[in-house]
This record gives sequence, structure tokens and C-alpha cells, in this order.
Amino acid sequence: MSKSKQLTYSQALTELEEIINEIESEEINVDVLAEKVKRATCLIKFCKARLRNTEEEVKKVLSAIEEIPEADHGGSK
Repeated sequence: MSKSKQLTYSQALTELEEIINEIESEEINVDVLAEKVKRATCLIKFCKARLRNTEEEVKKVLSAIEEIPEADHGGSK
């Protein structure tokens, strides 16, 4: 994958699943196994970081919603 193109979570997950399938089905050549494992490690780190960032963004949005007074929602308590 080229450096100029931004990797997405879905692309990383798809590539990771392909690597896992190759390893599990024993289709992978032993000469490239270490390379594939290194790439899988990078993809896992990327996905974990992306999930953490998304979780933080969601928390910020939810916090902002909770700060809005009930009157602004049209509801009453």
C-alpha cells in the first residue's frame, strides 16, 4: 500500500483478515511468514489506535450532549 494513500480502519482490518487466513490455511510461504507477521502487527497497532481515537471522539460528543440543558432538548423533568 502506498504511503500517499491514507489507510482506513476497514482496509487495515481486511488486510489483517487476509493475512490471518493465509497463515491459518498454511498457504503462506515460510520465506514471507516473518514479513506477514510484522505487517499484521502494524495493522493491529493501527486498528487499536483508531478504535481508541474513535472512542475518545464519541466520549467528547456524548459529554457535549449531556452538557446541554434539558430545556434545549424540548423535554421536561
